[in-house]
Amino acid sequence: MTDRFRSPLDRRALLAGLLVGTGAAISPALARAEEKIPPPPSPLESVEITARQLTHFERGKPEARRFGQLEFRGGLVLSSPSEHFGGWSGLVMGVDGKSLLAVSDVGSWMTAEVVYEGRRPAALKNAQLGPLLDRNGRPLKNKREQDAECLTLLDGTLQNGTVLIGFERLHRIGRFPVRRGEIGAPVGYLKLPADALAMRDNQGIEALAVLQGGPRKGAIVAFAERLTRGSGYHTGWIWGAGGSGEAQKFQLEDIDGFNITDAASLADGSLVVLERYFRWTEGVKVRLRLIPASDVAPGGRTAGRTLFQGDSSYEIDNMEGLAVHKAGAGETVLSLISDDNFNAFLQRTVFLQFTLIEEAPKNATRQ
Repeated sequence: MTDRFRSPLDRRALLAGLLVGTGAAISPALARAEEKIPPPPSPLESVEITARQLTHFERGKPEARRFGQLEFRGGLVLSSPSEHFGGWSGLVMGVDGKSLLAVSDVGSWMTAEVVYEGRRPAALKNAQLGPLLDRNGRPLKNKREQDAECLTLLDGTLQNGTVLIGFERLHRIGRFPVRRGEIGAPVGYLKLPADALAMRDNQGIEALAVLQGGPRKGAIVAFAERLTRGSGYHTGWIWGAGGSGEAQKFQLEDIDGFNITDAASLADGSLVVLERYFRWTEGVKVRLRLIPASDVAPGGRTAGRTLFQGDSSYEIDNMEGLAVHKAGAGETVLSLISDDNFNAFLQRTVFLQFTLIEEAPKNATRQ
C-alpha cells in the first residue's frame, strides 16, 4: 500500500475522501490523533471481534441490492479490543465460505469462523491472531520484513495446506505451510523476474492468485500495486503450476489511475482484480474488473471489463483483500476486506460479500 495512506496527515486526507458527499466534518481532535502501530502478536492470541452488520451497500438507497454485476449479500464493520487487530491486506475464504484467513501489513495473520444469518454474514467467532515467521521460525522483526500485502491458497485447505504470501518493501513471495489452522515458517520463495526490481518499496507485490481452471490451471499470477513505467499498463507476472518456470509478463490496462490491491481466480480460470483510487478532491473509490481466462496469458495485454465501480457514497473503505468461494446453492461469492491502517478514529475494517452475477464472457483483449 502506498505511503499516502501511512502518515497522520494523509490519514486526514483519506478520511476526507471517505466522507466526500456525506456532509460529515473531520474533528480536529481526531485529525491530530497519531497512530501507534503495534508489533505482531506473539505467541498466538485468541481475540473477540465485534461485528456491526451492514444491511445495505449504497448509503442513500437502502433498497438497492444490484450493483453492476454484483448483488449485495451483506457486510460487517469489524472491531476488537486487541491492539493487534487491523491492517488486513490479504484474504482467503474457506471453500464453503465458513472460515477465513487474512494477513496484515504489520506481519500478522488472523483466522476466524464466519457466522451467517441466511446468506448474510453476521459475525466472526473463534478468531485467532498469530505472527508471520521467518525461515528460522521467529516473528518477522521490522516493517521492511513484515509488510504482507496479499495471499492465496496454493494447495490443501485453510486447516492443512500451503499459502503464498506476497510482501512489499522487501519484495518477495513466500510459500508458507498451514498446519492445524496456523501459518508456519516459510519453506521457500518464488523467483521474482528482473523487472520486479523496478517496484517501489510501497508499490510492490499487491495481488496474488492461483488459477482455478482454464488452459493454465494451477498457474500463479501476481501484480504490482503500480508498475506502469509510462506504458499505460499495470505489470503482472505468470508462473507455471506451483510456481514452476520463469515468470512471464502479463499486463492490465491502467484505467483512470486506479492502483491494484488484490486479485482472485474464478473456477474457470478468469481473474477478478480489485483496485483502489484516492485523490483529495474525489475521495476514495473501489473497482472490480474481470479478466476472461482466455486473456490471462504470458505476453498478454488486456483491459478486462468492469464489474463494479463505486465511491464513498457506498459502504467502502480502503479495500485491499479479495477472495472467492462457492456458496451452498452454487453461486460465486466475492468477499472483500479493508485495511484500516490501525487508525480506528479515521478508518474502519469493513468485510463485504457479493454474489457475482454470471454473464456470457466477452473477449476484452486490447491489441
